[in-house]
Amino acid sequence: MQPVRVLVVDDETTLAELLSMALRYEGWEVRSAGDGRTALRLAREFRPDAVVLDIMLPDMDGLEVLRRLRAESPDVPVLFLTARDAVEDRVAGLTAGGDDYVTKPFSLEELVARLRGLMRRAARSAEAANGARLVVGGLTMDEESREVERDGVSIHLTATEFELLRFFMRNPRRVLSKAQILDRVWNYDFGGQANVVELYVSYLRKKIDAGRPPMIHTMRGAGYVLRPAEPSEPSEPGQDAGPRRDPVSTASATGR
Repeated sequence: MQPVRVLVVDDETTLAELLSMALRYEGWEVRSAGDGRTALRLAREFRPDAVVLDIMLPDMDGLEVLRRLRAESPDVPVLFLTARDAVEDRVAGLTAGGDDYVTKPFSLEELVARLRGLMRRAARSAEAANGARLVVGGLTMDEESREVERDGVSIHLTATEFELLRFFMRNPRRVLSKAQILDRVWNYDFGGQANVVELYVSYLRKKIDAGRPPMIHTMRGAGYVLRPAEPSEPSEPGQDAGPRRDPVSTASATGR
C-alpha cells in the first residue's frame, strides 16, 4: 500500500520543515514548496493526496495557486493556512474551493486530524461514486458524475458543498445538528468549529435556494433540515404560511 502523499506550501521555512516532519512521523510522504510556481510544478510531478496551502506566498497568493491546482486536480483536498483573525482570508479560501482551514498559530495535532478527516471524506466519496441518484423534491444529485440540478437547472458546487448537500439529501426531513454535520462531512477527530457549518450552509442556500422556495431550513437550537419545497412556503422558517386576506378585495368590499 502506497503512503499518503501530502504537499506542504508555505514560505516560512521553519514552519514548513516542522510541519513536514510531523506529517512524515505519521508515515506520510511529504514534499514542500516555498512559492506558488514551485507548488504547481510539484503538484503535477508528485500527484499529492492532499495539499496544505498558505494563503500568503511571495510570488502569487494561495487563492491563485488553488485555482490553477483545481484546474488540473479538481478533487484533491486542500487545507488552507491563514493568519490569526483573518476572517476575510478564511472566507475567500473556502469560497474559492478550499476544503478547510486552520489559523496560525495552530497545533500540529489539530492540523493532522483535519487532514485525516479530509482524506477519509475524499476516499468515501470515491467509494460512494456507484451511480446512485439522490432525489429530494425538485433537487437531484448524481453521485457518480457529481452533477446537481434543481428543477432542471444545473448547480455547480465545490467538493465540500457537494459533501454537505449529499449528507442532507441522504437524510431528507431529518434535523441534523451541527455536531453531526461536522462529524460526517468534515470528520473532525476533535471539537470542530461549528461556524464552518454555518458558513457552508449559507453557501448552499445561495446556490440551492436563491430565487426559489427554500429547501434548507434552520431549526433554531437543533440544526438544519432539508425538505422538498412547497410553492406557498415562506422564505424564512417559522413564518405563518396560512392564508391572508387580500387587501384589494377588502377595499372593494368596503367601497373604498
